[in-house]
Amino acid sequence: MQVKLIAEIGQAHNGSLQKAHDYIEAIATTGVDAIKFQTHIAAAESSIYEPFRVKFTDEYATRFDYWKAMEFTLKEWQGLKAHCDDVGLEFMSSPFSNAAVDLLEAVGVTCYKIGSGEVNNFLLLEKIAQTGKPVILSSGMSSYQELDETVAFLKSKQVRFAILQCTTAYPTQPEAYGLNVIQALKTRYNVPVGFSDHSAKIETSIAAVALGADILEFHAVFSKDDFGPDVSSSLTIEAIKVLTQSVRTIEKAQNNPVNKSDNTKFTELKSIFEKSLSINKDLKAGHMIQFEDLEAKKPANKGIRASKFKAVIGKALVRDMKQWDFLTQEDIT
Repeated sequence: MQVKLIAEIGQAHNGSLQKAHDYIEAIATTGVDAIKFQTHIAAAESSIYEPFRVKFTDEYATRFDYWKAMEFTLKEWQGLKAHCDDVGLEFMSSPFSNAAVDLLEAVGVTCYKIGSGEVNNFLLLEKIAQTGKPVILSSGMSSYQELDETVAFLKSKQVRFAILQCTTAYPTQPEAYGLNVIQALKTRYNVPVGFSDHSAKIETSIAAVALGADILEFHAVFSKDDFGPDVSSSLTIEAIKVLTQSVRTIEKAQNNPVNKSDNTKFTELKSIFEKSLSINKDLKAGHMIQFEDLEAKKPANKGIRASKFKAVIGKALVRDMKQWDFLTQEDIT
């Protein structure tokens, strides 16, 4: 199975429709499978009482105002989806309200990504379950007990789902990556498991794939000097290109396991690199060979194999031998 690569735009467009389209064009050059936005409808999901997670600007008096500025109309969302279709990217978006689900249904999404803050929002999960679409669940702030409840709910609704290991910290530090959780989630829930990265480092996602991640999600940004709450935890377009190539390389290795019991393909190389026993000094016939008399030289198959040196120690030479001569069975008795 190919690892699914999802580039998360989130609010990197800063409410600019043109910039959102620019991101689609840029992400299409990276080789990822999907591009993911977030669908915010401020009145349905927030209030003036919601605090900022990161107070990154004084432009908005409240976070409600920020979400309001991030909204797009149905027609605009449909245009973004059409653009994704044109460039061969799967369009994805995380809804943060039931109203956003209705909007995304009108847009035509095929899969829902659930943000870590919505894992226990069973009202939203019920709404999504009613669509019959599959779900990718981010586990960021959830304990196993909370995930157990959500998983049970999704199973009761016969929803197909995957789970992402995620740490809700921006940017995430190595001590908090939780790479060990990938296999733990697979064992516990027996579903596809991935990794949602906030480290802004290529190696984190590469390690996640090596450790069994089926899905990778990572934030994208044009420049680390850009404006927005997720910039510090995002990868640039060029970094995403490198990551994609690296993941596909690791994936190819994983899909082609090596059988260490069979080394027949190395027969010719072994004859070149492996060694045969030789004499490291002039010796007379009748000399009893000692360890100190032996050396191993390339190539193999010119005499007794170097691995068999113990079998010749204490044997007598049947002829005079010159320094660096190969030692054969006919030379000893």
